[in-house]
Amino acid sequence: MSAAVLASSGPPRSGRLGPGPIPAGLVDSLELALVRRVSGLMPGERPASRPGGGTELEQLRAYAYGDDVRHLDPAATARTGEPHVRVHVAERELESWIVLDASPSMEFGTADRTKADVAEGAAAVLGRLAGRRGNRLGLAIAGDGVRLLPPRHGRTGQMQLLHALRAEPVPDGPPGATLADALAACERVASRRGLVVVVSDFLGDASWTAPLGRLAARHAVLAVEVHDPRESELPAVGHVAFACPETGAQLLVDTSNERVRVAYAAAAADQRDGIERAIRRAGAHHLRLSTAGAWLRTLGAALRGPAAGAAGGRR
Repeated sequence: MSAAVLASSGPPRSGRLGPGPIPAGLVDSLELALVRRVSGLMPGERPASRPGGGTELEQLRAYAYGDDVRHLDPAATARTGEPHVRVHVAERELESWIVLDASPSMEFGTADRTKADVAEGAAAVLGRLAGRRGNRLGLAIAGDGVRLLPPRHGRTGQMQLLHALRAEPVPDGPPGATLADALAACERVASRRGLVVVVSDFLGDASWTAPLGRLAARHAVLAVEVHDPRESELPAVGHVAFACPETGAQLLVDTSNERVRVAYAAAAADQRDGIERAIRRAGAHHLRLSTAGAWLRTLGAALRGPAAGAAGGRR
């Protein structure tokens, strides 16, 4: 499946621009960067939980009746004078999950596109990379409920992801689900150690920190924060009525007041720093994308940047 399919998998939802063009060459170049960022989780780079066919050597032992003679080890046999066989560890495919925040705050956007548009593109690209080589890909969406799509292999999993990103939401649970609800749902079903990509603005209450930490204790977790420039600073345009997309609460603000703009910028910076600290304390990698500019190039640069150590999969 080419990256062009990601950009043209169907019309954007009503009122959206969509993530924009996604060049195939740029997406392909990110695979090694993602492997480096979540090192140790790709097929063949870690042992499975049981012996079997594979490339990782488990042990050398004396030949027993019924062993496959093709597994005889010539060096060990010659050294000991007795036939020895090689026992390998089975390789398993990587199981990845995309946890996508589709709450009302993600529909905000004052630059090139909405946060939901950028989140859709990031989920599609990272899902495509994680679902290669026959790996399994699942999806959890938080919005009008939590929608869970079980992991599917290879192209099937990637097409399932693309269809879900463009389809109208069909909740599987009670309305008003939060990011914390989606993370908790993912935690319940993601029994195999793997990769979890969380795409959200991480705004609102910090109830997502606990399930994020529990996921990062078993999996490699990549947290992609999406923000809009207008969430960082206010323009001087006079009195403006602001409404919270989550609660509907409204507030009239005089943006021509410099002290108000300075206080707002300081509070926004503290909020962003707090989100980043919470994500890193949970043991997850943190990336930040903006609704302004080329989000895909920003994603590529962030993935290629220095990895902050091995996150996730702690035992």
